Amino acid sequence: MRHSPAQNGGRNLLVWFPVLGLVLGLLIGSIFSLSVPVRYSRYAAVGILAALDSVLGALRAEIEGTYRNKVFLSGFVSNTLLAALLTYMGDRLGVELHLAAIVAFGVRLFNNLAIIRRHLL
Repeated sequence: MRHSPAQNGGRNLLVWFPVLGLVLGLLIGSIFSLSVPVRYSRYAAVGILAALDSVLGALRAEIEGTYRNKVFLSGFVSNTLLAALLTYMGDRLGVELHLAAIVAFGVRLFNNLAIIRRHLL
């Protein structure tokens, strides 16, 4: 259900928090010379993909008029935790389970980007 900006109050501003967080994180990462130990690189990769998936999903939801901050936050946390858990279990079992998260997030990223692009065109 779409709401006009007057009905939303400050709701339209909430969608910019994920985008602002992503931009701020990219700036901090590019300014400071931070390195992730090889041991944790898989965890960082799935974390970055989870963040990008959540931000693009939030932008898509905002364009479609269905954005809810609780859905964004719960999706971000649960996706990140599940991806980290898969990665951890894979490390313990000697199986590359993190690839499941990478494929799932990759498909969702490209799908969300395609839908956003269609809405903008």
